[in-house]
Amino acid sequence: MGDQPSLSQGGMSSAGSTHPVGVQTPKLAPQDKKVLCSAVCYCSSTPNTSVDGKSLKQNCVSQRLGELNEVLQGRSPYRPEVSYDMTKNPPQPTLDSQTGTGSHGWIPGWISKYWEQDPEHPPFKPGRGMIRRPDVVIVTDPNKPPTQDNIKQVVEMKFPPDPPNQDQADAYAIIAGGKSKMVQMSSTECDCSKQEQDSKVPVEQLGWAAAIASALMFIITKGRSPRPSMPVPAY
Repeated sequence: MGDQPSLSQGGMSSAGSTHPVGVQTPKLAPQDKKVLCSAVCYCSSTPNTSVDGKSLKQNCVSQRLGELNEVLQGRSPYRPEVSYDMTKNPPQPTLDSQTGTGSHGWIPGWISKYWEQDPEHPPFKPGRGMIRRPDVVIVTDPNKPPTQDNIKQVVEMKFPPDPPNQDQADAYAIIAGGKSKMVQMSSTECDCSKQEQDSKVPVEQLGWAAAIASALMFIITKGRSPRPSMPVPAY
């Protein structure tokens, strides 16, 4: 899928020229934002920490979404930190050979086994953008791998003061199949006080996507929230 134009076209002026109406910035669907904000709000207040005491908020989000996928038995549409081989067209996800849909857990091992043994691959050079790992890939069908034809959106998350990275965003748009499917999300977009309130809504009143958010709340509250009984998703 190619890039969508960022400007919608208005009517013709008397001189025959068109007037752009406005820039359309890709956004998350409300249910997707609810799920991701559930993780963001938890990790903003309770981040992972490194051995030297640094706050690892993005790492925390990735871990929570990974646990969500385990609870959903691999059926979560939210795939954290999937690595992509950017030398392929379109970029190809580095998949676990056993599941066929999940990301490979050890990229140096994948490079050694698959990249370096493939005569069609150029020599691997670290730091050249040959491998890219988006923060979150949202897939259309969770039962299929996160290839471009199954990508709903690619999400780049930012926690202040981490600035936007244009090279990164451009690469993620290539992975997604167009700029219209690449979303830059800041943690400041999440209303974390509202997230806390929403977590108390009975799961029976929620749809599939909202129930996923409830399942994530069950994980991050270590079982203090009700464990949801997941409805069957409709694709």
